Amino acid sequence: MSDCCSAPGLLPFEQALANMLAQVSPVTETLTLPINQALHYVLAQDIASPLNVPPHDNSAMDGYAFAIESLLTSKTLTLVGRSMAGAPFQGECQAGECIRIMTGAKMPSCCDSVEMQENVSIENEKITFLQEKRFGSHVRNAGEDIKIGQQVLHSGDKLTAVDIGVLASLGIAEVNVYRKLKVALIATGDELKLPGQALRVGDIYESNSFVLAAMLQKLDVEVIDFGIIEDDFQAIKAAFISADKQADAVISTGGVSVGDADYTKTVLDELGEIGFWKIAMKPGKPFAFGKLANSVFFGLPGNPVSALVTFHQLALVALTKMQNAKPLKRTHLRVKCSSDLRKSPGRLDFQRGILSVNSQGENVVSSTGAQGSGILSSLAKANCFIVLPSEQGRVEAGEIVTVQLFDQYL
Repeated sequence: MSDCCSAPGLLPFEQALANMLAQVSPVTETLTLPINQALHYVLAQDIASPLNVPPHDNSAMDGYAFAIESLLTSKTLTLVGRSMAGAPFQGECQAGECIRIMTGAKMPSCCDSVEMQENVSIENEKITFLQEKRFGSHVRNAGEDIKIGQQVLHSGDKLTAVDIGVLASLGIAEVNVYRKLKVALIATGDELKLPGQALRVGDIYESNSFVLAAMLQKLDVEVIDFGIIEDDFQAIKAAFISADKQADAVISTGGVSVGDADYTKTVLDELGEIGFWKIAMKPGKPFAFGKLANSVFFGLPGNPVSALVTFHQLALVALTKMQNAKPLKRTHLRVKCSSDLRKSPGRLDFQRGILSVNSQGENVVSSTGAQGSGILSSLAKANCFIVLPSEQGRVEAGEIVTVQLFDQYL
């Protein structure tokens, strides 16, 4: 595979993403889990309902069940029984009669409507209905929520808390899911120190692996953290060999440029089939993708914003496919920009923005300020990316721009 990092020109973002997605494969191994252990796993089966939900007609109110035709001759009916949730009325409700019923209780035979208890007067066993009623009032019909045989979940769905509740409501105790991805994290750089350690002259605190690990936790993968690896060829090589044996994907930060101490490129040229891209995106031009013996590799830039944006826009999309999950859906809006934006044609730009509503009730977006690739605080202030196409130049206040709302991973 050619070394694109040395080639003239930049690979368009969309082409880079398409190339990468074409080369990653979803996991195929599955396991069967009880539903209380399946949260955030990806379903490996379609789920059709084995029953109606609710399973029978039931009352939506505490009140009185009756047949609507009984009220055609008299507004006063005779109380002849009770229907409770879990203890339904066993007899038959005749014309001119009604049944005391509780919320969720099964509708008695021959009853088709319910009146809430606040709208009747009671004298001994005589119940007088004070308002006109319509057929089917306050009745939940069998299958109103889910019908028997209805497809409720699909292979590729990542199970949410609500999905678990739906499965339980259907009486489904266990499901077939894809196993979790294993993702290795490697940070390289002699200047990097962990939070809590003392900094020497020239040192900085390593933050990329903390951000990425947190995002990977939200993706619900198994993270294997290799920590900080010094800028040494043999140390980096040993880390990648170990990571490749343990993980489905290896993510590194730093070392994918062309500096004298960027050993990652040399290691990967030796260990795998690596395509180094200069991608036409900002931030994050130096991004690498390739294949090792047992895994795929994502090489992120060392600058914090560049690492986060390339992970979010590229690696995260590929990892979602590898999970066998449905493709990510991101929300884009066209809104007015309330501030000038600096931009030169040539690269797709993900600027950090703050989306808000102005005094006229319009959605507007403003810049968080300085957009340097090392200014992580600019992302902490933001709630969206202002996505400026590669051919776009400077943006004047008042122009319409596209924003991508931050998702659950940010």
